[in-house]
Amino acid sequence: MNQHVTFGKDDDRYVPSGGHDNINPEGIGFWALVREDFNTHDRDAFSQGFWALFWHRFGNWRMSIRPRALRMPFSLFYKIMFKVCEVFGGIMLPYTTYVGRRVKLEHFGGMILVAQRIGDDVVIRQNTTFGLARTHGEHGRPIIGDRVDIGAGAVLIGKVEVGADTVIGANAVVTRDLPAGCVAAGVPARILKGHDE
Repeated sequence: MNQHVTFGKDDDRYVPSGGHDNINPEGIGFWALVREDFNTHDRDAFSQGFWALFWHRFGNWRMSIRPRALRMPFSLFYKIMFKVCEVFGGIMLPYTTYVGRRVKLEHFGGMILVAQRIGDDVVIRQNTTFGLARTHGEHGRPIIGDRVDIGAGAVLIGKVEVGADTVIGANAVVTRDLPAGCVAAGVPARILKGHDE
């Protein structure tokens, strides 16, 4: 059974650590979710983005298997395939990152996607990094809203929240919250256009 997760910038109830639950999106079964991811990746069976998402979904699905002893062979298989995706696809997407539906890893290579949450219908391009702002202490991970479009080489670090329908330009470095519906670019990222413009 999936746990129901509600996210917000100051909501510390869900911190992706350890991963004790299946956090695949609710309301859709594992194989239906895989089929949806396959369609999102243009039905390309050789898409590295599709395979990274497949093993991410599998990593979460296996957490539904109880007791832990029965889950162990699936966990070993997941760990091997997670590493294969890292080495051959250049995509690191741990199962402890919540990933919504119809997320598209548009290109492959150089992706480190350690966010707290990635919303529905998000597009992520190559050489992107999501993660902690510092290597020590608890500084949080990014929360990415629905329908966000993220350009190649973008970096989102720390406890930042990116609002829905935002476009982040190539090579932008996001260290502060971005409101919904804006266009942001630069180092550090600045809002170039708001949703009302």
